[in-house]
Amino acid sequence: MPEEKTQSLENALWSAADALRGNMDASDYKNYLLGLIFYRFLSVKSLKAFAESNRMDENNHAELKKQYTQFLDPNNMIGDIKTREATISSLLKKNGYHIEPENLYSSLIDNINDGSFEIEQLETALHELELSTNNQSSHGDFDGLFQDVDLHSNKLGNSIRQRNHAISETMLALNSIDLFGHNGDVLGDAYEYLIAQFASDAGKKAGEFYTPRQVSDIISQIVTYKRNGGDDQIRTIYDPAVGSGSLLLNVAQHVDRPELIKYHGQELNTTTYNLARMNLMLHGVSYEDMELRNGDTLDKDWPVEEPYQFDAVVMNPPYSAKWDNDDSRSSDPRFRDYGKLPSKADFAFLLHGLYHLKENGTMGIVLPHGVLFRGAREDKIREKLIEDNRIDAVIGLPENIFHSTGISTLILVLKKNKDNTDVLFIDASREFEKGKNQNHITEENIAKIIDTYKNRKDIDKFAHVASYDEIKENDFNLNIPRYVDTFEPEPDIDINEVKQNIADLDAEIAKVQKEFDEMAADLVETDVNKNGKD
Repeated sequence: MPEEKTQSLENALWSAADALRGNMDASDYKNYLLGLIFYRFLSVKSLKAFAESNRMDENNHAELKKQYTQFLDPNNMIGDIKTREATISSLLKKNGYHIEPENLYSSLIDNINDGSFEIEQLETALHELELSTNNQSSHGDFDGLFQDVDLHSNKLGNSIRQRNHAISETMLALNSIDLFGHNGDVLGDAYEYLIAQFASDAGKKAGEFYTPRQVSDIISQIVTYKRNGGDDQIRTIYDPAVGSGSLLLNVAQHVDRPELIKYHGQELNTTTYNLARMNLMLHGVSYEDMELRNGDTLDKDWPVEEPYQFDAVVMNPPYSAKWDNDDSRSSDPRFRDYGKLPSKADFAFLLHGLYHLKENGTMGIVLPHGVLFRGAREDKIREKLIEDNRIDAVIGLPENIFHSTGISTLILVLKKNKDNTDVLFIDASREFEKGKNQNHITEENIAKIIDTYKNRKDIDKFAHVASYDEIKENDFNLNIPRYVDTFEPEPDIDINEVKQNIADLDAEIAKVQKEFDEMAADLVETDVNKNGKD
């Protein structure tokens, strides 16, 4: 799709938030706006699936909706077949859900336009969508998905009339966007754009669920590069701190056959977990190909049943968070081989991800620099990882590239089955383009980092391949400056040249002073009070 059309769609989606701005901040109205965008998408998808099944023109929306309504009428028959049961069965098979004609987004818009809309109609529509998956398909993929769309909140208004108005205006704004003519990928891209905008507008709270696309690109290209075993096609991905799901989706863009991928992820925050489910579905991921869970990754291991190890593990967990590292966890298979429990959650997330990585897989995780040199318990874990030859690369990123923090971060690349015993260090801290509020990693920066990772050779002041012995000599401290020297020496100073410059400057000062003295001598003193003048 042309860039200007995608840009137009993004602008329209963002401007639709105007109906809610002023009543609430971004961390609140994102729940309404994203939920309504998603419901409209599902409505459009229902009509598209119906059109495909019945070989109808999906672009004639009015006629298609008329046929959709007729086919879902309990009394409608084609021969001896009741069309309602057949249509619902087809919709469940294609989409995993069905929406009644009166609950379609466009039907609610009709009610808004003729003045008959009540907010309970939308509440009923969302509730019945959940029932259609729970009762009829047994997947429960929409269970609790819209729980953050609180239609009774005073943030929408203090009266029913005000709440009706706020929701009506938001829905009308979203209805002006031509979703029917776009495919899921474009809408999904616009959806991620909105998530990024919310993260920027809402600050740290919203930024927790979004990993910048450039960082995702780096990780995705690394975990999909030259996998061991002769098969480069990734079939399973796992993100234990899934956030909005953007990392999972980005990996799929770098494989030949993304339709073969099964997506797995866990997220502690319920709202963010719902965003991830929406995001994957908006990008065309079937409910049968995703296994997402709302839970605490570190508290209780998941998944514990097949598959519990994956071709790729990707993660951007919360940085340096506290976690329950009680000694009772020492027997947990995720941590027991390392002698000590991590003092902070950073290494706990890392060890969890590594435990769930296949022997021929690759893991990429974003962490703060402290994991490279922190002592106490963590130096023993770091030493064990190096002794076991698990660490493949350390890539330092620029500061101020995340919505949620301005600190410098890094990407740690891990493998279980390496074909070398060294560690590649890349200092990409200067690989960015300065922005007004944030720094941005450009496509050229990304290409430089990825090429360096693939070539695995020393580059002056940028990259170094460190042997095991060299790392051991550094007491298993992985701090990047120990291996990549970016110091720029000051140029040599020519003392004679400096003396000559000073002499020339003194001569110039003397010349100017002489000229000034000569001009002062030519001045004539005047009595300002002479001739009675003031």
